[in-house]
Amino acid sequence: MHPLLNRWSYLGAYLAVWAPLTCLLVFMMKVPGGVSLFEATALLVPMAILYAAACLATWYTCWATPLRSSGIARIAITHLLAAFLLSFAWIQIGRLYARALSTWAVFSGLNARFEIYSATLLVSGILLYLVIAGFFYVLIALEASRVAEARVLEASVLARDAELKALKAQVNPHFLFNSLNSISALTSIDASRAREMCILLAEFLRMTLGLGEKAAVPLREELELLRRFLAIEKVRFGERLQVDAYVETQAESCLVPPLILQPLVENAIIHGIAHLPQGGAVRLRAQCSEGRLRISIENSFDPEAPLTRKKGMGLNNVRQRIEARYPKQSSVQATADEDVFRVSLSVPAEMAASATEDAEAEPQTLKEVRG
Repeated sequence: MHPLLNRWSYLGAYLAVWAPLTCLLVFMMKVPGGVSLFEATALLVPMAILYAAACLATWYTCWATPLRSSGIARIAITHLLAAFLLSFAWIQIGRLYARALSTWAVFSGLNARFEIYSATLLVSGILLYLVIAGFFYVLIALEASRVAEARVLEASVLARDAELKALKAQVNPHFLFNSLNSISALTSIDASRAREMCILLAEFLRMTLGLGEKAAVPLREELELLRRFLAIEKVRFGERLQVDAYVETQAESCLVPPLILQPLVENAIIHGIAHLPQGGAVRLRAQCSEGRLRISIENSFDPEAPLTRKKGMGLNNVRQRIEARYPKQSSVQATADEDVFRVSLSVPAEMAASATEDAEAEPQTLKEVRG
């Protein structure tokens, strides 16, 4: 389909170009004298409308002779020849139209006066064609720019998706490596616990397969995955691992990137609780207010223990995924205060389609894993 008929903005611009050109034609014929304003308007307005319709075909001529790949000679010959032929045909039709108007008493002799201006109108028709050709070349350039921008945006989205997939692909192998090490250690100490851990690990990995394919999931689904993960960790640490969670009901409906909490809680356990002989607590808080979802994860740690957190990939992975999904709209901060390490996330609150709005949020806890 012709682009002017496919996009109203282009058609409006085309008609806006023709409005002053039509007025120019009318006054060009009226000013020298011999033709009244009424006669010039009655003659040239319909002719201008006809020529505007005929000049729609100029798009195809411009498309067939692009400025970048066509030589100057080819462009000039093509458009000058097309302009002359179209203008000549337009004048012939105008001559017939002037004769038809002359049959009316009010337009008596208009056909003879038309002949006086026919050569001027022929040249004007050629110039009008060239103006319209320039207009179409501008539209072609705009369309090419729009397509290029769309391709750049698409490439950017694809690159971001590829980055997110690569980052998500790091999560399971990292956790799986740690879990297999734990199972290996348990086999020589407590075979039944090792078998239990294998079953829980299989359930956890099965659940991650479904969530990992999604771009975002409700926080409640992410919490359910976290429950499975903590069940595995409870096999390893027993009563040494305590979990305290407070999640607002409204926050549960907020969308988050999948597998975003598990690496942080895993870090809290490996780099914090695991180094404490008496164990400790992992505290999770999630609140939704003022259009932001805020999540914090705290854990006790031994300030005297060797600092190995920088070598982990969990926090960096989460930071990169959050930044990729919410560029310049999110924050991930890690702070240590005496014997407490805290990771705070703040992202725009995106509500799931099935979200229910509650006037007052009620606290939700991970009761299954609390010691």
